[in-house]
Order: sequence, then structure tokens, then C-alpha cells
Amino acid sequence: MKRPNIIFIVADDLGFADLGCYGGRQAQFGDVSPVIDRLAAQGLRLTDGYANSPVCSPTRFALMTARYQYRLRGAADEPINSRSKGSTTLGLPPEHPTLPSLLKASGYHTALMGKWHLGYPPTFSPLRSGYDEYFGPMAGGVDYFTHCASNGEHDLYRGEEEFKEEGYLTDLLSKGAVDYIERMGQVPQNSQPFFLSLHYTAPHWPWETRDDEALAQEVKDNLFHLHGGNIHTYHRMIHHMDEGIGWVMQALERTGQLDNTLVVFTSDNGGERFSDNWPLVGGKMDLTEGGIRVPWIAHWPAVIKPGGVSAQHCMTMDWSSTLLELGGGEAHPDYPWDGVSLVEILKDASHTFERPLYWRMNHRSQRAMRLGDWKYLQVDGHDYLFNIAVDARERANLGAREPERLEAMRQMWQTWNATMPPIPDDATVSLGYSAKDMPQR
Repeated sequence: MKRPNIIFIVADDLGFADLGCYGGRQAQFGDVSPVIDRLAAQGLRLTDGYANSPVCSPTRFALMTARYQYRLRGAADEPINSRSKGSTTLGLPPEHPTLPSLLKASGYHTALMGKWHLGYPPTFSPLRSGYDEYFGPMAGGVDYFTHCASNGEHDLYRGEEEFKEEGYLTDLLSKGAVDYIERMGQVPQNSQPFFLSLHYTAPHWPWETRDDEALAQEVKDNLFHLHGGNIHTYHRMIHHMDEGIGWVMQALERTGQLDNTLVVFTSDNGGERFSDNWPLVGGKMDLTEGGIRVPWIAHWPAVIKPGGVSAQHCMTMDWSSTLLELGGGEAHPDYPWDGVSLVEILKDASHTFERPLYWRMNHRSQRAMRLGDWKYLQVDGHDYLFNIAVDARERANLGAREPERLEAMRQMWQTWNATMPPIPDDATVSLGYSAKDMPQR
């Protein structure tokens, strides 16, 4: 199999049912995500794919390392916040092998257009972790027009240098990706494949469309934008991202690179305030399904047959292992992957295998495990057992009816957890809002 070009697209806080191809509602203006929906129809859509965490930076540690994020100190913060600037511990250590560094070592040219959120220079940066090029924000959230983070500081970089450019951030990232694809298209065929991470901040707060530049001054002191937003703005923000992905696909076709480029699309965690997670319950920061089950789409005309749907259980780090296998990357013996390759699923959507999945959160002392149809969940000290295949909303607790299964899964989780470093005492949980800001379910 010829090594593909790879584009790994990550949305930010996108809900499970925000896209049309996952049952999402139409917006006032029509289809919210026609380009992404078309990628799913022409490729592979997974129904039971998960993020490694229900919050952004921990998932990104797993994405970059193909390993459980709990192995790294920086991922213990939920999430890393902008106050960490200058820290020498809260970030992705440059010595740790990564998805881009291992692909680079196997001959790929690598670039990240978009959100990093894995620590600040001079200790951490995309260029120190395997990317040849970088353009985007280092922080977790920035304004779409001023490109300032929640600490009020400008946060848009090219390489490790601050870079000022006017424009709506979603469009700037899309155009950066198009420029990169066009430049890679000038490289003689088969001489060097590329790996492009396209990590949007959309549809993360603040709630700004292309037409909302005036809001930038209004929200500059609180990017959580607690007084604003609505589903209509949110739909438009997703649509702007979808349009940009359309530009990316057009660039691949225009440069003759479409057929042998694997495009993977997902979200870093479940949806937030205005997202649609139906039929799932919960969202960002929760280990209920709405916080961790996310869209997963793969498009690769040379290999993936159109119209594929897979119920294979998988999580973010599995896709990292998959891309590394396809790209010829090999695990460093000191940093074995926890991710499992899904290459056989790409070839045949009907192929499945058992894949136990584990999570834990400092926030609300959460823990979870998915095994087959079943899920073990603990929140605030309460244990639950759900049959996810028939109860995706996690409303019917079967723990009292199936005590042996509950105990067996609890023990499996504890055995797994014993292989991970404990959560450090100084790990922080950063919540942007609470029940005083909006009513909870």
C-alpha cells in the first residue's frame, strides 16, 4: 500500500450530533455541514468513536503521543489554562516521540495549522515536537478577530514568533492549510508525502461568526462569552469551518493529490453550551457519552470504499497509531503506544475487534470504562452500569441487576488505573462557568 498524504482535522468542542451526517438538525440557512457530510458519504463514518478526554488539552496529549494522556504531567490539568505561560512542566516534553516527529523521521514533511494547547515556548512548541511548520494559537481559546487569549495577550504564532494577521481565525487556518497543500503539490510526486494537522478553534467560544467582529471588544475581558451566543451563531461557526474544509478538498483535487490523501475528521471532546449531542447525555468535562463520544470520519479514495459505517470502538490515540502504521512510523521502545491501529477498518468497514477503553477525570472524581455493549461509570462516588447499545442516554442503571458485571468492570478499571501515574496533588481543574451562570440539567 502506497503511503498516503495525511490530513488530520480536529474541531474544538463539536457535539456528537452537530453534523448532518450524525443526525444534526438543519440551520436557518440550510445544511450546517455539507462538505463534511459528503466526506462521510464518500468515505467511512464511525458511530462509536471516542475522544481520549472530555476536555481539550488532555485529548491533544493523547493525539500527539498515541498513548494514554495520563502518562504525562501536563495532561493532568483539566485543561491547561493560559496562566500556565512560562511553565516548564505544563506542556508536551520535546524529548517525547510524537505523531509528527515519528512521521517526520519516516520521511514526511509535517505542519500544524491551528490550535496547539500543549504548552508555551520557550520550553514547549509544535516545532520542538516534530512539526516543520506551525501557524496558529498556542492557547486553549482565543478571540476569532483579535486573536487574544483569555489572559488578554495576543496569541497567534508563525513558528515560535508572534505573528499578527488580520482576519477571522477559522478562515485564516483554512487558507493556511490550502497554501500548504498547494506548496506540497509542487513537490515531485512520490518524493515526500506530507502530514498536515488542521486543528480548528471552531466552534469553541467566543460565539463569533465572520460578521461579528464588533463582539471582539465586548468579550475581551471574558472570552467565555457567558452573556452571548445562540444555536444560530453556533451553526454558522460550524458552517464556516465546513466551508474551509471544502477549500482544502478543492486544493487537493486541484493539485492532483486527492486520491491518495487520507483525511480524518473528529472533535477533541464532546459539545459545550449550544451543541447537539442527541441521543447522548452530558458534554464537555463529563465522562457520560456526550462528553466523550465524537464524530469520526475518514476519507481516502484510493483505499476507503464510499458509504462505510463502522461501530468499532476506538479513541483518539488509536487514530494516531493508525496514521503511524500507514506512514511507516515506529514506536520508540521507551514509549510504547497505547493506541491500537484501525487500518483493517479502513480497508473493510465490517471488520471489528474488541477494544476496551478507559478514562478518568479529576473533575468530580469521574472514571469510565467501555467494553463491548457495556459501560462502567463513576461520578461523584456513585457507580453506574449501562448497556450503551440499547441505552445510549445512560438513564437505566443496571448495577443492582448485574452486580457481578459491575464488580468485574470496576476491578478491570482499577487494574488499568494502577498502571497509570496517580493524579498529582497540584493538578488543576479550570471551569469557565457553573450553575450560577446557567441552569444545569
